[in-house]
Amino acid sequence: MSVGGLTLDPVTRTPIVVLRDADNKLNLPIWIGLLEATAMATELEGIAMARPMTHDLLNTVINELGAAVEAIEVNDLKDNTFFATVRLRRHDQLLSIDSRPSDAISLALRTKSPIYVAKKVLEQSSVLQQADDERDQNLSNVSREKWSEILEKMVPEDFKYKM
Repeated sequence: MSVGGLTLDPVTRTPIVVLRDADNKLNLPIWIGLLEATAMATELEGIAMARPMTHDLLNTVINELGAAVEAIEVNDLKDNTFFATVRLRRHDQLLSIDSRPSDAISLALRTKSPIYVAKKVLEQSSVLQQADDERDQNLSNVSREKWSEILEKMVPEDFKYKM
């Protein structure tokens, strides 16, 4: 899968990263924090920061230790919380590191590593999406001006999320 984009939940105003499959038939929305959304957005937009962000630092540490990110996988969904694994390769050793999906995705963007989603996660999330579809919130038709209006009205308390 790849990062199809970032958006905001219109009700909670929480950032959402949307993963999409290569055929653009499957979408997996994952609610994330503001800082994680910023880390993804800067990488997606090619914005160079004056100092390394956390995920840049992590990438540098991994490289300096002689390892490389092989892939990341969103591998579980429990109690509406997604789980991920960063797969590192160091010589002939493969390491699996537990991660929040937002951190794993930010790292994958920086390392140009593949993003995988376990089939069971897609199946579980499709049940959740069907429930959301009943509320029928179509975010693809929201104008740029409307997003600006939403963002201008946001306050820091809007970005509280479960860690």
